[in-house]
Amino acid sequence: MKSAIVTPPETASRNALAVVATVAAGAAVYWLRDILTPLAMAIFLLIMIDGVKRSIETRTPLPRRWAGIAALTLVVLGFFASIGIIVNGAAGFFGQASGVSANIGPRIDQIIRDVFGLFHLANPPKAQDLINSIDIRGYLAATAMQVQGVVSSAFFVLIYLGFLLASQMGFQRKIVAMFPNTAHRNEAVAVFKRVRGGVEGYLWVQAVTGVMICAAAWLLMRAVGLQNAEFWTFVIFIVGFIPVLGGAVAGLAPPLFALVQFESYWPAAILLVGLQIILFVVGNFVQPRMQGDNQNIDPVVVLLALAFWGKLWGVVGMFLSTPLAVMAMAVLAEFKGSRWMAVLLSGDGEPYADEGKTKAKPPPSKPRRRAAATTEAGAEATG
Repeated sequence: MKSAIVTPPETASRNALAVVATVAAGAAVYWLRDILTPLAMAIFLLIMIDGVKRSIETRTPLPRRWAGIAALTLVVLGFFASIGIIVNGAAGFFGQASGVSANIGPRIDQIIRDVFGLFHLANPPKAQDLINSIDIRGYLAATAMQVQGVVSSAFFVLIYLGFLLASQMGFQRKIVAMFPNTAHRNEAVAVFKRVRGGVEGYLWVQAVTGVMICAAAWLLMRAVGLQNAEFWTFVIFIVGFIPVLGGAVAGLAPPLFALVQFESYWPAAILLVGLQIILFVVGNFVQPRMQGDNQNIDPVVVLLALAFWGKLWGVVGMFLSTPLAVMAMAVLAEFKGSRWMAVLLSGDGEPYADEGKTKAKPPPSKPRRRAAATTEAGAEATG
């Protein structure tokens, strides 16, 4: 008979403490979500600004300072433009939908009768009966509160972003003060660059594949004649940053509204099949080729991160779930005690396949002056 594995008391105590700390941290993140969600979005935008700035520096003759101003302007304008397009597009969508509102009730009744007839069921319900059973006023009030929350959150996001941009120079000096040793400082900068590279890689892949999906979806919706195709195109692009659920919304929402708009079922069927083909081709052939080692995340982890952060932070947490998982894997992989968690988060058991290439270089034999070290560390940390 095999003997049981004996766990040292100190190991059991350490594991219990880690579990308690994890639960406490999750509770703190939940209760402070009104404060932390704008901060997380501001950090997310800061990483975007940094990536756009470096792209402008390498592709244009603009100097470093002007490249930063241009990047900040582009990202902030894009942030406000997204909110404006959503609000104006939703208003235009409901305005155009009012043209067929008189036909919505009879059309839904016809759809219900056809579905019941297809399955040989009797006594199909009326659309008015279904509408009466729904608390429309409660849903409208909840939607109004969500819109108000988005506007107020956008305001606080910009405040946080302004303070983060103002504190960048101080952050450079803090890195030198926290890591006086050059080797430790280089290692910390390497961790930061891995986190930044993972988030930027995720944004790049989702943006490029989203543009591909939106272009094909817009052509398909215009060919079918779906109303307000531009609004649906933008919705498909935005929800594409939400894993799993984004694809479901992009592939099902336009066909559902096509059922109400058209008398025939063929436009909705064409949209359903066409959008599913587009999502399948891009998601299974294009996107995997564009993803690098910095997105080596297990699909189960992506789903769990979506559920976890969606429960804690709502829609904002859904958008940030994958970048937060990438950041967690990058940080956990740097410590021996937590590397096993990074291995579990990764897709193939190796959080970084090019780990030998991304390791920090050994410090030079000759000591450098403090001012030079400060400048180098700050430049590496902030891009």
